[in-house]
Amino acid sequence: MQGSTIEQPQITVNLHSGHPDHRFFGIALFLIAESSIFLGLFAAFIIYRTIIPVWPPEGTPELELLLPGINTIILVASSFVMHKGQAAIKNNNVSGLKFWFSITSVMGIVFLIGQMYEYFHLEMGLTTNLFASCFYVLTGFHGLHVTFGLLLILAVLWRSNEEGHYSSKSHFGVEAAELYWHFVDIVWIILFTLVYLL
Repeated sequence: MQGSTIEQPQITVNLHSGHPDHRFFGIALFLIAESSIFLGLFAAFIIYRTIIPVWPPEGTPELELLLPGINTIILVASSFVMHKGQAAIKNNNVSGLKFWFSITSVMGIVFLIGQMYEYFHLEMGLTTNLFASCFYVLTGFHGLHVTFGLLLILAVLWRSNEEGHYSSKSHFGVEAAELYWHFVDIVWIILFTLVYLL
């Protein structure tokens, strides 16, 4: 029929459907790389412990277990607290996210304060002997990771003040921070077992 137009159906194609979220792939690669560094440090510690006849070397002050033990409980518990924050945002509860992440950040700060207190009261330094060097490198490197994790948590708290930034459908930053924090916790459990308990 002249003068009439036939409407073509609109077809929209989602070019990204079925593809993995590359942001999580990037985080996974980053954590694998970090795990490799810690694995190398742990392997060196175990090798030293195995080949040196007296370990720790004579004259090394005995490490206290009370404060590091409390620190361990605080850090491990903080992972469960943080997970409540992620559960909250999955229910669109931004105030719950803020509450639980704030508590997690305080627990992380308490952990670092406890570690600094231990450093100031230890009767050994970085160059006292091989055990002391390993101790400070392992715990210090882990402390650096806790500090970075705290910065991630604070970034989530800061961005959560922007209305609609996080929701049940958009919360990658929350999940990334939680995943990193769990990684830090697992590393500490291994470190605590190797250095303090064995």
